[in-house]
Amino acid sequence: MIEVMARPKKRLFLALILASLLVATLSTYGLWMVSFPGLANISTHLPIILGVFLALFILAIGIGVGGIILAILGFSTLALFQGPAWSAINLLFPLAIRIGKIFDVEKERVERSFIEVSNYLIQQKRIKVAPEKLLILTPHCIQKEMCQYKVTHDISNCRKCGACQVGDLLTISEKFGVHVAISNGGTLARKVVKTLRPHAILAIACERDLTSGIQDVFPIPVIGVLNERPNGPCCNTRIDIKRVEKAVQDFILKK
Repeated sequence: MIEVMARPKKRLFLALILASLLVATLSTYGLWMVSFPGLANISTHLPIILGVFLALFILAIGIGVGGIILAILGFSTLALFQGPAWSAINLLFPLAIRIGKIFDVEKERVERSFIEVSNYLIQQKRIKVAPEKLLILTPHCIQKEMCQYKVTHDISNCRKCGACQVGDLLTISEKFGVHVAISNGGTLARKVVKTLRPHAILAIACERDLTSGIQDVFPIPVIGVLNERPNGPCCNTRIDIKRVEKAVQDFILKK
């Protein structure tokens, strides 16, 4: 695991996260300095109270970044760091994207690193849920483009012909008793999550959709699985079905 988590793109992500922490710290200090005169006019205690609150906030993010560093280096993350690390990576990620853009770092590289580190942090928490509380969520492009049996609103319409992997996901759903939903966009995906109220999600998508999805449903734990795009984006995509099944087994409680 140490070798996997110490690859160059993880170090790139670490650099962006540390830069984001620095920017967040300076911004927080600036906020305190700007607020100081007005608060002091109201009460001499208010600037101190605000300062303590902001300092604790930055400290919590700093602890989280420490957890991220441990994850990137491949070490087991202590329980003390797991929650803050998970929160910090979600809070700082939008800022990391903007900093990466300034330094001409490809957005997809940052997104892929975010997904891998986020997955590792979730795995470290060893979350277990009942099968009916796990949702497998995938975009509609996994279905064969010309298939007449549309499964976006009802996956049971699948005929399991083998032309695409929707049937494989349906088989996993039946085997383990987990939910599977196919979405044609973020709005429908959010509706599915709101309706089913899962305790954990196994999401399959491209880098952009996975990162935005993880952000949208936070703090629900999400394991992201990147799809394969042999025909380009959003057209007859593929997945590593063995990896999906393994992720399901890792998530669910054994009966």
